Amino acid sequence: MTDPISDFLTRIRNASMARLDQCAVPHSNLKESLAAILHTEGYIAGHQIATDARGHKTVVVRLKYVDGAPAITGMSRVSTPGRRRYCGYSEIPRVLNGLGIAILSTSRGLMKDADCRRQKAGGELLCNVW
Repeated sequence: MTDPISDFLTRIRNASMARLDQCAVPHSNLKESLAAILHTEGYIAGHQIATDARGHKTVVVRLKYVDGAPAITGMSRVSTPGRRRYCGYSEIPRVLNGLGIAILSTSRGLMKDADCRRQKAGGELLCNVW
């Protein structure tokens, strides 16, 4: 797999469009951090780490619905393996005029756009969620 973050976002997008309660993705620390940010921002109901019979870890994401509609309206990958996109803290774009969030990978770990601006930290712009 060349882009595990795109795979993570696509699995969540497909599961929410199919109105599933949860979806499972292969575990990595980056995906776990992404799920934690989505949970704190209220886009998903929760996440947990599960281990299957062979000892492989998975991140189980519980999806959130508001009046039958998915809480996540859209997700887009910004920085790809073929074209990385880096931003300084003053160049971080606002997603839907502040209604969505941008997730960045900084030297201080994964952070949402508002935290990056507050702490004056730039980094790689991973994805936008609204």
